Amino acid sequence: MRAIEITQYGGPEVLQPCERPLPQLKDGEILIKVHAAGINRPDVFQRMGQYPVPPGASDLPGLEVAGEIVDGDLSGSDFKKGDLVCALVQGGGYAEYCAAPLAQCLPVPQGMSMVEAAALPETFFTVWSNVFQRGGLKEGETLLVQGGSSGIGTTAIQVAKALGHRVFATAGSDDKCRACERLGAERAINYKTEDFTAVIKELTDGKGVDVVLDMVGGDYVAREINCLADDGRIVIIALLGGAKANIDLGQVLRRRLTVTGSTLRPRPVAFKAQIARELRETVWPLLAAGTIKPVIHQVFPLEQASEAHAMMESSAHVGKIVLDVASS
Repeated sequence: MRAIEITQYGGPEVLQPCERPLPQLKDGEILIKVHAAGINRPDVFQRMGQYPVPPGASDLPGLEVAGEIVDGDLSGSDFKKGDLVCALVQGGGYAEYCAAPLAQCLPVPQGMSMVEAAALPETFFTVWSNVFQRGGLKEGETLLVQGGSSGIGTTAIQVAKALGHRVFATAGSDDKCRACERLGAERAINYKTEDFTAVIKELTDGKGVDVVLDMVGGDYVAREINCLADDGRIVIIALLGGAKANIDLGQVLRRRLTVTGSTLRPRPVAFKAQIARELRETVWPLLAAGTIKPVIHQVFPLEQASEAHAMMESSAHVGKIVLDVASS
């Protein structure tokens, strides 16, 4: 099969086309003929040598795919060979065929293209597990999404808004802020020209937000604490701004605040299977109805994975970057 491999750690140019044997299936896995694969920030970190491959996982990059089931044990599921699915995987997505745990597969929502479906798993699994499970966003509560124009951000805004929450976001340009607002953010804040803490306090009459989805870390955490409501929660999912923070623990004590975080890739299949079940029940009907949909910034042929990574590193995108595997 055709695939894209990381020839050595480094810049986008180290991603090169190659020929690989088809994946060997493990217990509980199916084989997917890949039509499209999503690009995610962890792929960039893996390419740079900063995101180790879990034991037993493919060394090929790619954490989400959409395609056709062509092999594997489907017993105990409502899938059959030939069905179109999207899947969260531990690696191997940048290829014509990919092994995926059956429990981490979801049907392609009605009316959705394969490119759109490939943009779903990583962001929707991440948002659901961190905003709603770990962050515990409840009815009547408010959410601040840092990096609102990213794939994670555009997903979090839409899902939270569709489920009835007030949503605020930050982004790095006025155009990106307007894009966030079109997706459902009540107010998007340009973090380069505005103080998001002051704006959030003003918008919430001094109360602050209940949950912050943070992919920055670093000195953002102290500022986020200042714009949290009592009993508020910060959920950290990436550290683009650094791994260390100087925070006021007195506020954590007095106002019963929670600072937590998680990474999805190393979690066991059973954990991700529970997310898949909850997504299928709560969020997939919203996708099928067109209430929410993935935001696709640009599609690249598989062989242009290096150009796709350069686009992601430029941060010029709004939404998802996807590889078209079937037609490349």
